[in-house]
Amino acid sequence: MHRAYQPILPCGNKYLQLKWDKAKYEEHKKRILAAKPLVDTSTPATYGHLHLKLGKLKLEEDRLSVIERDNRLLLEKMSCIMRTKGQIDNKNDYKAKSLNGEKRKKELLRVSQENRAILDRITKSEPQYQVQRWYEDWQKAEKYMANIARYPRGQCKAHSQKEEQFKKQVPKQDRKREKQLKEKSMKRKMKDFRHGKGRDQLEQDNTPEMAQFPQSPVKAI
Repeated sequence: MHRAYQPILPCGNKYLQLKWDKAKYEEHKKRILAAKPLVDTSTPATYGHLHLKLGKLKLEEDRLSVIERDNRLLLEKMSCIMRTKGQIDNKNDYKAKSLNGEKRKKELLRVSQENRAILDRITKSEPQYQVQRWYEDWQKAEKYMANIARYPRGQCKAHSQKEEQFKKQVPKQDRKREKQLKEKSMKRKMKDFRHGKGRDQLEQDNTPEMAQFPQSPVKAI
């Protein structure tokens, strides 16, 4: 009983329903095989005028005919030259002429006149910037800076110039001795500061050798 045909919908006779379902299924398969596709996947049609280009062949034939004609004329000329002695005409009395020479000369003259007029306007125009006034303002600013400065301006430069002159005058050995004395005095001052000596005592302890050398002024920070 389980091997018998079991229809989807209830029916009165299973055998008749089996026959009818098979007939419908076969008809459905025939319709599927005979159905036409919605998308055309067949090869496109071929056209003869796309493969055999008659216009291009005609142009090529015309070109070859022109070449052949030129070659024939050239061959006739060469044969004529070979048969005869040939003549050469090297006279050339042609003079170069220009159709717009006068116009170009007039245009060049006009451009040169305009350039000369522009140059005259530039040279005769007065400057808009007053250099003398700038110089006066700068001098005034220099004066204000000198008035508000803590130390006189140019003192450091003058001192450096004096030191350079002094170094040129003093020999090398004296400069070396001066350096050693300075190092010794600095070490002694540091040692006295550590032991608690006063400033007055340090000023009394300055050696007479160090007094003959000028001391550099303190720079403002």
